[in-house]
Amino acid sequence: MSSKYYIGTSGWHYEHWRGRFYPVELPKSKWLEFYARSFSTVELNNSFYHLPSEKAFANWRDSSPQGFVYAVKVSRFITHIKKLRNVEEALAKFLERARLLGEKLGPLLYQLPPNMHRNDSVLESFLSLLPRELSHVFEFRHESWLDKGVFDLLRRYNAGFCIYDMPDLTTPLEATSDFVYVRFHGSAWLYGGSYSDDQLNKWAKDIAGLARNAKAAYIYFNNDAEAFAVQNALALAQKLKGK
Repeated sequence: MSSKYYIGTSGWHYEHWRGRFYPVELPKSKWLEFYARSFSTVELNNSFYHLPSEKAFANWRDSSPQGFVYAVKVSRFITHIKKLRNVEEALAKFLERARLLGEKLGPLLYQLPPNMHRNDSVLESFLSLLPRELSHVFEFRHESWLDKGVFDLLRRYNAGFCIYDMPDLTTPLEATSDFVYVRFHGSAWLYGGSYSDDQLNKWAKDIAGLARNAKAAYIYFNNDAEAFAVQNALALAQKLKGK
């Protein structure tokens, strides 16, 4: 099965991208439309901090082109405050809102806090709550989770493992679901620094290998400083063409 690569950035609403990516005179209301000319996907990050309104989700759905995909970062109330426990009501409300994206809804990203250590029973209880018709992916920030037992647990539920790269940690290259998910958090410092051509060549090779048997690969650059994310995402997209 050939993979479809969805490559973009983590968020698009950065004032410091004006003049570096967005034309200086372009109003912010047109930024998403401009962004979507270059990218087929974006990671919604503000949903992590507060639950966007129904109107906001509908607007994102309607103001992006056909085939555009949103990955949605799930509320920190679920991941950081409740730490996946006793979240049935909050999860149902969040997913109901996210479903307003319709066919443009991509993976739901659950980023766990750095102080949350491995607990397989908590993870499995949470996995059992997730609707299987949606795509779910987990980013573990504590190294105790980076273990074969956790990967096997994710595979049983077809839940994704978020591969990520940051200055002090690169995760194992594991695919645990029928899609691949990769985040780049910065080469030289967190959320900053540009990935070199050699680094991107290696990542293109690794991602192509992982995605060979997947239905899709979602790849996001989070090094927003100086619009490095835009530059790196465009460069990686070129390297993955034909792979």
